[in-house]
Amino acid sequence: MKYPAPRPSCSAADPMFAPLFTPLQIGPVTIRNRFYQVPHCNGMNRVHPSAMAQMRGIKAEGGWGAVCTEQCDVHYSGCHPRELRLWDQHDLPILARAVDEIHKHGALAGIELAHNGFHVHNLETRAIPMAPSLTPTRSNAPVMAREMDLQDIRDVRRWHRLAAINAKRAGFDIVYIYAGHDMTLPAHFLSRRHNRRTDCYGGSLENRVRLLRELVEDAKDAVGDRCAIALRFGVDELIGSEGLSCVGEGHDVVQMLAHLPDLWDVNISSFENDGQSSRFSEEGFQEEYIRFVKKVTGKPVVGVGRYTSPDRMLWLISTGVLDLIGAARPSIADPFLPEKIRTGAYDDIRECIGCNICIASDKLSVPLRCTQNPTIGEEWRRGWHPERIAAKDTGDRVLIVGGGPAGLEAAVWLGRRGYETTLIDRSPEFGGRVRREARLPGLRAWQRVVDWRLEQLKKDRHVTLLPNNDVTAGIILEADFTLIALATGAEWRSDGIGRSLTQPLRGVELTAIFTPEDILAGRLPEGRVVLFDDDHYYMGGVIAEYLVERGCDVTFVTPDSLVSSFTTNTAEQPRIQRRMLEKCSAVHVSTQLIEVRAGEADLACVFTGRPRTIMADAIVLVTSQVPCDELFLDLFAHVSVGPRVVRIGDCYAPGTIAAAVYSGHLFARTLDNRLSDSPPFRRENTQLDWDQRFPEDMGVFRGCDRNQVLERNELGQ
Repeated sequence: MKYPAPRPSCSAADPMFAPLFTPLQIGPVTIRNRFYQVPHCNGMNRVHPSAMAQMRGIKAEGGWGAVCTEQCDVHYSGCHPRELRLWDQHDLPILARAVDEIHKHGALAGIELAHNGFHVHNLETRAIPMAPSLTPTRSNAPVMAREMDLQDIRDVRRWHRLAAINAKRAGFDIVYIYAGHDMTLPAHFLSRRHNRRTDCYGGSLENRVRLLRELVEDAKDAVGDRCAIALRFGVDELIGSEGLSCVGEGHDVVQMLAHLPDLWDVNISSFENDGQSSRFSEEGFQEEYIRFVKKVTGKPVVGVGRYTSPDRMLWLISTGVLDLIGAARPSIADPFLPEKIRTGAYDDIRECIGCNICIASDKLSVPLRCTQNPTIGEEWRRGWHPERIAAKDTGDRVLIVGGGPAGLEAAVWLGRRGYETTLIDRSPEFGGRVRREARLPGLRAWQRVVDWRLEQLKKDRHVTLLPNNDVTAGIILEADFTLIALATGAEWRSDGIGRSLTQPLRGVELTAIFTPEDILAGRLPEGRVVLFDDDHYYMGGVIAEYLVERGCDVTFVTPDSLVSSFTTNTAEQPRIQRRMLEKCSAVHVSTQLIEVRAGEADLACVFTGRPRTIMADAIVLVTSQVPCDELFLDLFAHVSVGPRVVRIGDCYAPGTIAAAVYSGHLFARTLDNRLSDSPPFRRENTQLDWDQRFPEDMGVFRGCDRNQVLERNELGQ
């Protein structure tokens, strides 16, 4: 496959950062700089292949020296329902499209080959899962994985080898063997917990590492003449002597295979440890576990740690902790992070806040999204670019009321389009809910959502910032604006209505009721507090933690079977539940709040209705929110002709901060948010016998080859 040669390495604007922009040899290939997008999932995969490919290509354009895929199944017996596949040559066109987009901008393309072993159920393919030893599959599906015999092991080696050869045919420069996150067969064979074999693949560490060694050797033999072979390895499982550790067998594995792969990509396992949110870890939290690797091997080493600081990156390279700065989430938050460091635009870096809403996208099988970068996942289907936007095409003068995440985002991009924009907020400080929530335990990094946007707005001559202004409908209508966006936010309900209660909670008028709004404003309960969480995301947990730190005796109640259950999607739930069990005086799951009275709260089991009464001096309700849309309704009632009025963010529909940012960005791009009859974005649909079912329409396609037909289908033509 032919593709443009990599662009020559460009030096940094500041000579101090030159080490970050020096090329590095990785086996038979050379990376142009030290910025490396490690494999990460994205929710698009083979279902939205053009969107997946374009997303990777944008990162290459943004300066990443290498851009890797997510995991890619090598065989249908290890079928992950949400990931890429390389079962045979039929999967090559999807992968080649990603390679082309990455190569177009001079980056190396990497592919992460994987067999998921007993981590998956194979419900789609109905192939019986395999494992080193007989074991149930992960999660709670009623599926067993059979113990592999020696022929199975030979088959796995052959499948990996064939996949590596096909990856080379697709044009990849780096081919991974994946032995991390406790997710794949090589990792399972390494583990004493999972591997109870007594043959040459079990028992001693030398035996348990055998399959991993063979897979790396097979890949090098098959494609090592042109492709670098990378080993992704979790050096520590954070479970002590029961698992791999950086001072035990994790260290020993690196020592045994030190010079075999061309690249070591090291992290910690499981994924819930590797992908910790900023609520539970700081930037660089993995360094203490992976820093030994460079002392053991002479091969290049890449590691991750949610790095966004150029100074920290420089220190890692200069001190020899790493050879390459690995990133998944920071590359999502700002695909142009390397280019901004190269050009000295440090204040323009959109720093990852570590909220893990990106991880939730993959868990929920939807295109990637990010709180900081609303264009991620929309590069192909909407044509959005993270750094560029079309110039204004109307003569509108825009007023935005509300300086929270939606209002700030809209103002940034309207200003970049050249629209004269005024942003007003009643508070003396911009930031809205983000500024308030960032004061809660573990959410300090979320302030970056506000800081980046204010930094951009201060440099934009098209945008006027007016804090500490409480406007009315009359004042707005007297002003000379043709387009008004109301980003006035939302407030938490004080009546208990939420997901489980559809009518107001009985007795709310008889006791002290608090909401997150009260807590964030500094109005705190005292004594025995019952916190009822019917929201199921982060707010209930952080409010409970905040109150405990201030001396309250908190009982946590939720009708769900888990604490903060949505955070299973953000890889935080076990940590949150543990923290609630440690800090709260009691935690009641699968429990409904039925009625409150002075000094008491009535609870009931959601399954049996069995009642329970507990003491409560105050109730904190974290249930649902209502839009603060009074100003919109007032304007709507008085405007028959004149300025157009649009609601955005939580004022339109309360949701996540990421949703508010996206809403503001959508408004800046389109000047509206109304639903159309057809989706306002491209789709990829499977075409089934179109010429036979709809022969009258085939005239459009006659004379086109298969790829042209696919492209026309993508464009909706």
